[in-house]
Amino acid sequence: MISDDRISDDRISDDRAPDVGLLSPGWAGSAAEAATGDAAFVRAMLDAEAALARARAAVGLTSAEAAEAVSRAAETARIDPRALALRARASGNPVIPLVDELTRAVAARDEAAADHVHRGATSQDILDTALMTTARRARGAVLADLARTAEAVAALAEAHRATPMPGRTLTQHAVPTTFGLKAAGWHTLVTAARDRLAGLPLPAQLGGAAGTLAAFTAEAPAMAPGGAWGPEGDPGVRLLRVYARETGLDEPAVPWHALRAPVADLGCALALTTGALGKMAADVLVLSRTEVGEVAEGRGGGSSAMPHKRNPVRATLIAAAARQAPALAATLLGSLAAEDERPAGAWHAEWQALRELLRLAGGAARDAAELAEGLRVDPARMRRNLNATRGLVVSERLALALTPLLGRPRARRLLDAAARDAAARGVALADALLAAEPSLADRMPGLAALADPLDHLGSAASLVDRALGRCAP
Repeated sequence: MISDDRISDDRISDDRAPDVGLLSPGWAGSAAEAATGDAAFVRAMLDAEAALARARAAVGLTSAEAAEAVSRAAETARIDPRALALRARASGNPVIPLVDELTRAVAARDEAAADHVHRGATSQDILDTALMTTARRARGAVLADLARTAEAVAALAEAHRATPMPGRTLTQHAVPTTFGLKAAGWHTLVTAARDRLAGLPLPAQLGGAAGTLAAFTAEAPAMAPGGAWGPEGDPGVRLLRVYARETGLDEPAVPWHALRAPVADLGCALALTTGALGKMAADVLVLSRTEVGEVAEGRGGGSSAMPHKRNPVRATLIAAAARQAPALAATLLGSLAAEDERPAGAWHAEWQALRELLRLAGGAARDAAELAEGLRVDPARMRRNLNATRGLVVSERLALALTPLLGRPRARRLLDAAARDAAARGVALADALLAAEPSLADRMPGLAALADPLDHLGSAASLVDRALGRCAP
């Protein structure tokens, strides 16, 4: 074994290569990864700077020529994310070195225009806007995959609307249900998560040094006599409106430097999304166990040691994402308690947490779509498992039928004893009941039918229709 102090410089260089998702196969290669990588984030910051220059020009604070020079330089700039990361240690964020690089690029085109780079803004304006831009771009891919997932699980629910299977509570067979109802439940969770994520505002950020837009209003024409701005209104507010439009983001009511609800809301929605998908994954993991065998992934993964295995890889990766997301969302919720007009530390703690949430949700949504579209369902195995307890899964129904004949206490005692006897002797619950109470043969001639699990599915089929929007609420 080579000790650390003997590793060559070349080896160290290789070991410091960028993170490419080696330990995060859930999001590796996903659209969310592409939208949230370091290079993509540099692009989002450059886009924010270009949008600011265009917005300034639109309200008369910068010439159209200068804004064009800034936009062109931002569009063609090739800035090394690693170099920015290293230089960010001096200032605490990557915007300051980025502005320096962009200013040089603009000056190479138009020296006078370079004075209009980042003018009036603060680092947090650009970084927050880049965060929201990155989130908007990643969200599109997440929503598309959630739509695929919802469509696929709706098809499963429809196809298996009346496919009986054991309902399980606290790991044990409870009463019969249908696979369609289970899939309809997944559909309800997925569509609710999709709708919440789609409806979240993603606001631009622009406030200047302390959220007052003072640097911008100082450049604007003087107020009219009496202290009122001209007919077009407050120039800072106008700039905020135009800037939001230029970025493609929502217009905030006020700068939100220390009002971190937009980030916390987004984080919670992403965690809810991964959790909703995690429920489906958890069910698939249980139902695909060898001894259960009621479903299987269409494309299972292999094992390095056991050739016979086909592991539920998609469900496993989704479950892993669902377990990581809550802690990341908690970091964003913790940053809500941000002091002053711009916080130290709380804002900085959000960056990686939000990016990882976007990646986890994006990867989980992709895997969920593939899982749902390829899921294999085994109704025959479900029926065999349903019959495994020889009628015990309908003890609830038998209790309801016996109560009018025997009274509730006696009926419960009889069923408890019969259930123990059926389990001990390996006989059907109906036979154990008749052995304990022979008079039931005459008093309950339909006992065998009452013990059939297929006749105790309740409103499962109607609930599937309701979940899929095919009947009145």
